[in-house]
Amino acid sequence: MPSIEFSNVGIELQSAPIEPSWVQGGRPIARNKLLSVSKDTTACTLVWDCSPGRFDWHYDKDETIHILSGRAILDDGTQPPRTIRPGDVVFIPAGSCVHWVVEEHIRKLAFFRRTLPAPLHHAIRAVRWLRSWRAGNRASDWMGPPSPQV
Repeated sequence: MPSIEFSNVGIELQSAPIEPSWVQGGRPIARNKLLSVSKDTTACTLVWDCSPGRFDWHYDKDETIHILSGRAILDDGTQPPRTIRPGDVVFIPAGSCVHWVVEEHIRKLAFFRRTLPAPLHHAIRAVRWLRSWRAGNRASDWMGPPSPQV
């Protein structure tokens, strides 16, 4: 049986420089620390912080963030820019490019999930749904029944 992992968001972070070509202004200095990785390596959790500056961030994984401190403006170019503050939760899908303007040193808790190829995703959902159905507990699978192939 797997054991529970415990962490604290107040931990010491390590340098995690932003790709220099993404920086648009200022001298943002980013740091992070990995807190956990799922057994199948498709998900992880980390703490990240950054000093004021402007940069684009290109997302290759789904990311859900919870702002712990600071303030930034996020602009994905599809809707009006939004200011994020402590307590805010934001989901950014893989494939997005978001322009960040960090106005006040920001710290966030980030949850990453690697997107699976569609056929594999549908197969996993079908297996989960079938197991739940066979057990007679149709409501237990939060993913719901498998989606039809498009």
